[in-house]
Amino acid sequence: MYDVSMVEIGSTIRDGVVLSLFASGLIFLSVKVNPRMWLQDFPKEIQSKVPPKTAEEKRQSLLFGIPFLLVLVSIPLLSCILMKHRSSTPVSFLSLFFNAFGVGFFFNLIDLVVIDWLIFCFVTPKFMVIPGTEGMPEYKDYAFHFQAFLTGTILSVVMGGIISVIIYFWG
Repeated sequence: MYDVSMVEIGSTIRDGVVLSLFASGLIFLSVKVNPRMWLQDFPKEIQSKVPPKTAEEKRQSLLFGIPFLLVLVSIPLLSCILMKHRSSTPVSFLSLFFNAFGVGFFFNLIDLVVIDWLIFCFVTPKFMVIPGTEGMPEYKDYAFHFQAFLTGTILSVVMGGIISVIIYFWG
């Protein structure tokens, strides 16, 4: 039977908060610079109302996207490394998996509830609206963001599995 200690849960939540702060900061900064950087993540109806990304917007997407992906991977990875090194006994594969998954899932949940539902759908600040799509009902599509959350949950499971294998066997 797997026993989850409060220390592990507290570390997972703490590291999930750290991931959420860094990743959310990158999201808000990039959207403030140009919301079209995230065009591929907008509802298809919104995407169809605007031209495809320009070469400059694709460069901007890489400029923000690479650090974003590095943050999404490195913080759960570092969290598991620290978990393994802080422990006076061998850390189980399941402990590593639940930690890596939990850190990523915590951000996924913050992304859904705070960024997508509260800010994007409910408040819909002007800086998040792509010019030419103002007033489209798809900005209030909560189900669209829930589907993205489900995809993010699957990615958190996959990432948790990969990270836990790496740390368990080689970390």
